[in-house]
Amino acid sequence: MNNDKLKPILEALFAAADRPLSVNQISDLFSGDIDQPSKDDIRKAIDEIGGQYQDSGLELKQVASGFRFQVKPAYESWVSRLWDQKPPHYSRAMLETLALIAYRQPITRGEIEDIRGVSVSTNMIKTLLEREWVKSLGHKDVPGRPTLYGTTRAFLDYFNIKSLNELPALCEIIDLDRYTPELEFVEKSETEIPLPLAE
Repeated sequence: MNNDKLKPILEALFAAADRPLSVNQISDLFSGDIDQPSKDDIRKAIDEIGGQYQDSGLELKQVASGFRFQVKPAYESWVSRLWDQKPPHYSRAMLETLALIAYRQPITRGEIEDIRGVSVSTNMIKTLLEREWVKSLGHKDVPGRPTLYGTTRAFLDYFNIKSLNELPALCEIIDLDRYTPELEFVEKSETEIPLPLAE
């Protein structure tokens, strides 16, 4: 399949999809076609489509799960006026809990409570699991075998990043005087958990 035919097909797929699409997922959609494009052809077409939208209100963005069309941040304030419903607001406690999971994963609920100094409600963990922002990574090998939590690709997609490496440094987002003793900061490279991009 030539590039001129492939690009509008990909644009239509990205416009219609309700989730990011990986190169593998796109390739599977052409399975059985006589002129099935190669994955390299798909990648090349994606790069060209991205370039075509440089001066547009939309962008083709790569996140952890693949590629998606989205409104450029500069235009979000206008687009948000289309909906009466306000975006969900999350409590400070929930965001702190999510941040600790993102930066300290794998981490147990008890460890989160030790750092925050307050209990973490079952409903809060349940909400994060239901949103598919966090998942169980197994159990810690200590008495009681508490669940270890970590973030998901859905978390990365929601926050518009490809990997945990793109998270801001901890010192940029929290009050160091309050948290430094408990967090025992280490270099980011020592705490990174690789989450491969969708192919």
